Amino acid sequence: MGLKDFFRTVCCCGAYNKTKEKEPLLRNNHSVTTYSAESVALSDDEWNLWGSSHIESDDDRELYNLIVTRNQLQHDTEEWEKLNYDIHTLQQTHREVRGRWRKILEKLGFQKEVDSLLLVSKLSTLSDSENLSEAKEVLLKLSEETSLFPNGFGVQERYLFVLDRLVSLDAAEEFFKMAKKKYPKNSE
Repeated sequence: MGLKDFFRTVCCCGAYNKTKEKEPLLRNNHSVTTYSAESVALSDDEWNLWGSSHIESDDDRELYNLIVTRNQLQHDTEEWEKLNYDIHTLQQTHREVRGRWRKILEKLGFQKEVDSLLLVSKLSTLSDSENLSEAKEVLLKLSEETSLFPNGFGVQERYLFVLDRLVSLDAAEEFFKMAKKKYPKNSE
């Protein structure tokens, strides 16, 4: 699901379209985690960066599919190693993007609130349509005018929820200004 497709799932009144919301991709505790549809054991390194409850997005499904495919292959084959590398690369990119958001939020003075601001779960809701419109605009500006999201990575829709919270706190424009200064488009 791309950013435009995600925006289409949000109705004009600002309420998230419940038919598009997914169940959490991961369940159980951190030590032995399984994906919901199959019992594929994951190591700590394969633990989804967003915790045990979140909105299932394209990047989550991509990671899940890579892990399932890799786990069905014979260990230490060339194909297994390639998939393992792809999994590691995708996980690292998730960490980098989340780390960038964390740094900016902390610089804006949200040191104590940064974890709650970044937490997106299936229970997360979007604000009224006015806040949602502004959050969409800021997210689009972030994707077009900053390198907050690496090339080819795409914009993750979970950040719309984060920006929605920042709009409510009157901090979305400051976040954008800081992101543009710290991660200008031509810096990659």
